[in-house]
Amino acid sequence: MTDLTSASGAEAFGLLLDDADLGAAVTDGMARVEQGLRESVGHVDNYIATTAGHLLGAGGKRFRPLLTLLASQVGPQAGKVSDDVVKAAVVVELTHLASLYHDDVMDEALMRRGSQSANARWGNTVAILTGDLLFARASQVVSDLGADAVRVQAMTFETLCSGQIRETVGPAEGQDPVEHYLAVLAEKTGVLIATAGRFGAWFSGCDEATTEVMRQYGERIGVAFQLADDLIDLSSQAEQSGKTPGTDLREGVATLPVLFARESDDPADARLRELLDGDLTDDVRHAEALELLRRHPAMERARAQTREWAEAARQALEPLPDSPVKAALATLADGVVERTA
Repeated sequence: MTDLTSASGAEAFGLLLDDADLGAAVTDGMARVEQGLRESVGHVDNYIATTAGHLLGAGGKRFRPLLTLLASQVGPQAGKVSDDVVKAAVVVELTHLASLYHDDVMDEALMRRGSQSANARWGNTVAILTGDLLFARASQVVSDLGADAVRVQAMTFETLCSGQIRETVGPAEGQDPVEHYLAVLAEKTGVLIATAGRFGAWFSGCDEATTEVMRQYGERIGVAFQLADDLIDLSSQAEQSGKTPGTDLREGVATLPVLFARESDDPADARLRELLDGDLTDDVRHAEALELLRRHPAMERARAQTREWAEAARQALEPLPDSPVKAALATLADGVVERTA
């Protein structure tokens, strides 16, 4: 049995593979991806190399490249990981890393992956430019994969940005806030994870139908992944998640538990609703709101919604024949929901 977690950095998912060929292919592939990432963040200027490698060096789950490699094992090249698949995995992780630099600036985050955020360490300008540099590096790598891959990457990035804008602006007048929020997650998180699955299948020779299965699976598990992240942000301690708890709450981002709590008409929830609708940049008000929300039924309701998205991801796999990798992908959906960091 291969413990994929030690090789991939995806400890939170507890993914164990009892198929030797699958385990060896993905383990070897992840090592090659890590090498590709290290090369991609390098720079002749030591200062730039330090800022570009900051979040990579801080670790991370490497969920997106892990999915790319697993998806590559669905098709005719099972047991092997081509150089193109490795490059595709590097592209999706570089894109993710770049977005984190920008996210931390927008959130005024102080911590990321248990370390000081880039914006806190070097300032917003350097953090933004470093994110831009990593986006440029992702573009360089994807150009080796052909014009169609460049087009998919560009569309992915456009959708990601659209989702971030829609989150910032909020729902339109009369639009259901929960519906808006889930649509935002599909754009700002689901789309890149969908591309991770799509690239893995595509560059391992899968047919169009199988590639679409992996795209749909990626999008659905991507929404589940972000919903779980939102719950972790509210429920975990800083030493667990590596981030400051309640960051979204402080910044006024209404995640699913907040939206559900606001729907309550229970008089006992009046104080929580008052806090959620007010200024939570004050440490005392923020701490009170976080404590009340952690005990509120909205948390379990949001967990149930998260599990529904994970189940939808598993259902997307139904057209695939039974195989060790199909079982691993189904297990991964559970791991995404049940993780605590």
